[in-house]
Amino acid sequence: MARILVIEDDPSTAEEIVTELKVHGHHPVHVADGAAALERACHESFDTITLDRMLPGLDGLALVARLRQRHIDVPVLMISALSDVDERIEGLRGGGDDYLTKPFATGEMIARIEVLLRRGRAPTDTTVLRAGGIEMDLVRRQVAVDGEPVRLLHMEFRLLEFLLRNMGEVVSRRMIFEQVWGYYFDPGANLINVHIARLRRKLDRPGRMSAISTIKGEGYRLDAV
Repeated sequence: MARILVIEDDPSTAEEIVTELKVHGHHPVHVADGAAALERACHESFDTITLDRMLPGLDGLALVARLRQRHIDVPVLMISALSDVDERIEGLRGGGDDYLTKPFATGEMIARIEVLLRRGRAPTDTTVLRAGGIEMDLVRRQVAVDGEPVRLLHMEFRLLEFLLRNMGEVVSRRMIFEQVWGYYFDPGANLINVHIARLRRKLDRPGRMSAISTIKGEGYRLDAV
């Protein structure tokens, strides 16, 4: 169970977020004012924060900037109706760890929070990622399947690393674009399909299920097989 600070001034959105977090076993703490939220974030311990971009008292960008200035590095998911690419880039560069635009699917919000929670718990000295017969050495930039070396192109490596770090979880196409390609929007290209197909050809072995599953309407999931 994670303790999550929910900073949102819209009552209906706040109720939606808090309810969904409770359903998934987390402990949300709701604050509607930016200044009050900063006070709590500085004096209490939270595992992650959901932060509305536009707040009374102290706006979201200023709030996260003050947190980072005080060396409070708790992961922050910024949530905003400002969907312009420049706005999202500004939010991420301002200290946010992820950005979700309104209206949003609660399932995607939970998935993004879980990614941030795992990132926050991950040991900093992890250099090897594994899933079943797949092994990725982050230092040597090498991948092997059942001990046999597999040569991956740069973006294939980055995509596989993202899937490995979120093993067993469904990641949406938008999450992949943002975290792997650095696009904060879906350019409408067939990039992900092509790279997933290439990874499957290089990673899959005869007589074994594919490690990468396509979850229709949701995204992709990598499992240890």
